[in-house]
Amino acid sequence: MSSLAAGPTAAAHSGTASPDDWSERLRLRLEIEEFNVAYCRALDEGRLMDWVEFFAEDALYVVTARENHDAGLPVGLVYCEGKGMAHDRAFAILETAMYAPRYLRHYVSNLHLAGVAADGTIEAESSYLLLQTLMDRPEPTLQQVGRYLDRFVRGADGRLLLAKRICVYDNLLVDNSLVYPV
Repeated sequence: MSSLAAGPTAAAHSGTASPDDWSERLRLRLEIEEFNVAYCRALDEGRLMDWVEFFAEDALYVVTARENHDAGLPVGLVYCEGKGMAHDRAFAILETAMYAPRYLRHYVSNLHLAGVAADGTIEAESSYLLLQTLMDRPEPTLQQVGRYLDRFVRGADGRLLLAKRICVYDNLLVDNSLVYPV
């Protein structure tokens, strides 16, 4: 995996980054940021079946506590192996689950490109903040704050897909209940 961690100043002074490298880095960064915007909009607008389409067929999606992640434990509030399990979760939320109506608002920032493998797989990390407003309460609450640990691949059409998204939340408790994906 090639490193993309160095900032523009470090690379420019070390002579290791060509203008083409920076162009590719900026293009890839923008593509991932646009991906995250579309991902969050789908969730914020309640389009859960659209959310499923952000994943590769064999994707892994986990929402887990920082303590579990740091200890290497696979335990999570949500654990989906494959796009089929993500689809089942979305279907259950939309058609069978009972929960108080709510609005969500996702914020994603601080994108870090960790590297690109020879096969084109992209490793990235971003910070996220998830606010939730229950329809019967006047004020929003902080649902989660954490980071996305992502592995992206290209679909047959060339667009980015998640091969893995591990949502590692920092808060000790999750307010109310985790209904929607993070």
